[in-house]
Amino acid sequence: MDTKMVLFRGKGVRKTLNENEWWFVVEDVVLALIDSKDPKQYIQRLKQRDPELGKGWVQIVHTLSIETEGGKQRMICANTAGVFRTIQSIPSPKAEPFKRWLAKVGYQRVQEIEDPELGTKRTRALYKAKGYSDDWIEKRVRGIAIRDELTDEWKKRDVKQEQEYAILTAEIAKAAFGVTPGEHKQLKGLKRENLRDHMNDLELIFSMLGEAATTEITRVDDAQGFHESKTAARKGGEVAGTARKDLEKKTGKRVVTPGNYLSEPESRKRLKP
Repeated sequence: MDTKMVLFRGKGVRKTLNENEWWFVVEDVVLALIDSKDPKQYIQRLKQRDPELGKGWVQIVHTLSIETEGGKQRMICANTAGVFRTIQSIPSPKAEPFKRWLAKVGYQRVQEIEDPELGTKRTRALYKAKGYSDDWIEKRVRGIAIRDELTDEWKKRDVKQEQEYAILTAEIAKAAFGVTPGEHKQLKGLKRENLRDHMNDLELIFSMLGEAATTEITRVDDAQGFHESKTAARKGGEVAGTARKDLEKKTGKRVVTPGNYLSEPESRKRLKP
């Protein structure tokens, strides 16, 4: 499950896809609407002040896996309808603009389901606005497609739990790069940021190779379930790992670098000698 960050008037709100629908982290929604440093306590008081909200709380929220500074954690999320119901109980002048913003985000998802190409176009536009070059964006979008193909293959083979996805992904990365995704993020000085958004060209290419190879090996070996898929993941990662080591030997340069795009856009870094 991939976590995205969207902005409402400078405040970050994390969202994730669940059954083809955007679900938003309730704590982030609350922080975007009120001046409080303890959203958990505020939500508890909100349910106490509004008994109907408290009574129906378990029906409007789900606990989903979300990227955090400490890795993936289970967090309370709500879909568009659930968020609307929650903010009805928040006495904030920011509520109405937030409702309009939320409706727009939800409508865009409906459009993307009807025409998937729109989602790709929006992704490209978002990365362009963040200062990425066209070449980098092309690799990143292709990598997303390869990743989706792999996770679809895992779903068919009875790998469904988010924790299992994370373990298999780490297996590929460890074999491909010699480090886990967590270690890779730490090397780059990342916290909540998406690791792949801070990969250079070669890191993206070897990520794609590892996941594409894993998809093919999973099919050829007809891997079923988590344990067989883990073996296939390791084999796929090793394909990329062998190619990476060969390149490093010939160039004398490491593929995995501490470089990131936190302070300077990718396109500007690319232009430097």
